[in-house]
Parts: sequence; C-alpha cells; structure tokens
Amino acid sequence: MLPLAGSVFPLESLLSAPVAVDNHSLFLQDDQMPELHRKALVMDGHTHVMTRELLMGTDIGQRYKDGTVDLPRAKEGGVDAMFFTVYTPEHYYPGRFETKNTFRVVNLALDQIEKNNAVIELALTASDIERISKKGKIAAFLDLEGPFDLDGDINLLRALYRLGLRSMQLTAHNTTNAFIDTCNDVSRWGGINGLGKEIIAEMNRLGMVINVAHASNDAILQSVEASKAPVIYSHGGFYGIVPHPRCITDEAAKALAEKGGVIGIHFGSLFNNPKYFEWQTDTKETTPASVHSAELNTIGEVDEELRTEVPLNFTGEIPDEYWMHVDQLAKVIDYGVNLVGEDHIAIGSDLDGGPELPREIKDISDFPQITMAMQRVGYSEKRIKKILGLNWLRVIREVTGR
Repeated sequence: MLPLAGSVFPLESLLSAPVAVDNHSLFLQDDQMPELHRKALVMDGHTHVMTRELLMGTDIGQRYKDGTVDLPRAKEGGVDAMFFTVYTPEHYYPGRFETKNTFRVVNLALDQIEKNNAVIELALTASDIERISKKGKIAAFLDLEGPFDLDGDINLLRALYRLGLRSMQLTAHNTTNAFIDTCNDVSRWGGINGLGKEIIAEMNRLGMVINVAHASNDAILQSVEASKAPVIYSHGGFYGIVPHPRCITDEAAKALAEKGGVIGIHFGSLFNNPKYFEWQTDTKETTPASVHSAELNTIGEVDEELRTEVPLNFTGEIPDEYWMHVDQLAKVIDYGVNLVGEDHIAIGSDLDGGPELPREIKDISDFPQITMAMQRVGYSEKRIKKILGLNWLRVIREVTGR
C-alpha cells in the first residue's frame, strides 16, 4: 500500500461496527513481529510501574501472571524505552501523604532499575535513551503522575530532579491542586495561576518534560503559552472523536503541536471508541469525592485500601459490539496525524493504569499490533518510526538539551 500523506477517516467510520476477526489468531507469535517494529526505536509515553511493586513487594523483572506490564513481556513486545511512570493516586491526598508516596515510589523505581540492570537502565536524556537501546536494554525515563506536592513546593521538585525525575504531569491526577486545574475537577484558577507559571519556568530551567495530561483545556493552553520548551500530552484521546473531559480538544492539540509538543495516544476504549463511550456509564476513575469518604489515619491504611485494587488494569468484560479492535487505534492515530502532523503523534498506552485494551492486545508483549495496524492504514516506514518512538525522542532532546 502507498503511504497516505493526508488520509482522513470520516468520523462516521469511527462509529462503524467492528470487523469480524478470529479471536484464536489475534495474538502474535515470537516469529511474527514485523521487521519494521524490530528496527524501530519503540517508546511508550506512559507505562505505569511501581504501584504494584510497592504494595505487593514484587519485582518488575519477573513475569507476572496478571496485569499488563513487566520487563520480560516488554522485551517480547519490542519496547526499547518507556516513560517509566510512577504514580501517586488520590487515595494519598486526604491525609496529605502525597509527597511521602511520591518519594518512596521514585526511590523504589531506582532500586528496581538497579536490581534489573541487565535488562533496563535509567535514562536522563535522549542521548541516554539511544545509548541504552543500542545495548539491547530498555531505557527508563522517569515520569511522575500525580502530585509531587499538592502545594507545589519548588524545593521538592528540585529534589526529585536530583533523584533522576525528568518528566512530570502538572496536575494532581484527577484533582485540581494549588497551581493548575484538572479537566474533571473544579476550576480554581481558570487554568494555571502564578505558582503554576513559576513551576513551568523552573522545569524549563532544569530541563524537565512538562506533561499536561489530565489538565483542563484552559490549563493546557496556558501551560503551552507559558513554557519556553515543547510540552507533551502523554496519554489520552481526541475530544473530536470521544467527548470525554480527559480527551484533548483540537484547539489544545494544535497549540501544543505548534510549540513542538507531542500527543501520546492512549490504548483505552473509553477515550477512543465512541460506541464504548456511549455504552459505558461507570468509568471507575478515582475522583476527589471517591477517596474522601473513608477516614484513613496512616499511610499504611491507605496502602491496604489501594492494595485491593492492584493490579490497576481493567478486568471487566466488554460485549463484542463495544470491544475495540486495534484498527480503531490506528484511526485515532490518523485523526491526530491529519490534525497536527506526523511529527506530533506518539504512543502513550497507560498500560497497568486501567485502560480497556483492544481485543488484539492482552499486555505490553502485543505492542507490535500497533505497528501492524499502522501498516494496514498504509503509513510509510518513516511515519511509523516517528509515531513509535522518534517523536518522543525528539521532544526529550529539545527539553533536556541532549
């Protein structure tokens, strides 16, 4: 097939019924990985790690029987690098344990990377990612989802930078904090306030990637304007396809791209499949209200409550008519390419963070399915390589300086 320089999937096609597929042949065998996938630098912009390891005492270097991410399966999926996303969910906010949890999950991530050094290494720059990948190892680029501190203390941000954190989501997951509004909580600042601008300036100075996923539309626009460096939206869908508040608007996507930023396409049906979005009424996302009901006096009590939710992946059942195929993800990618260009679209799976995966993807080992879906669209090798990882590499190089 010829590359589709300007292919457009009509919105009607995003609502079409799924094609018939033999479910027994959905998953790849080891010898079925496309050569293009093997040759490409494959980088996931949002992979959840360390919550399970912290709460269950497990080792990401071992193969798990459940969940969707571990290092053996990442290697099988041809993943060369990932935003190694450490997470502090809303459960820790009421007792103001968010800072303590942030530092312990970052420290644990460093311990686990060191423990599994034969397979994975910490990357601080784009050059590190290239060097580590050439050795056949996975490059871990530390990324924080959830607050480093609800008050936005810049000294704590600097301390995390010294520990190796190089990417941070500005919002406190789904909760508006002291400096930026989220997309699905109350608006306190009409976007970002003066402290938010100070934090953005400090991240620019340090060379940290600014992540505006989960932010309100105004907050995204204002963050992009305030930043001197490109800004990323690590994981989500497009509001023009699914009108979920977590999806980025065309306006914000264009503004982010014009500044050199990158948008990571989420793997979940909720943000990408209009039929699923219309059918699903209970998203089970954490919100400020959902975690403020119980009185938990110690961080240990919070751990115990959260432990019942681990692993954090979706385990429900989806009727066939609402179950998304991987080709739907390719349509969403193509929507983005036509909206902002092939230099600004990438992959941000949110694996082990709860997405309702396409039927062809059971875990991170099935990452080649994305490449195959883009090949079916007719994308050129050059375009696919950009989306698989080179766009992330480029924005990291621009932000970190090397």
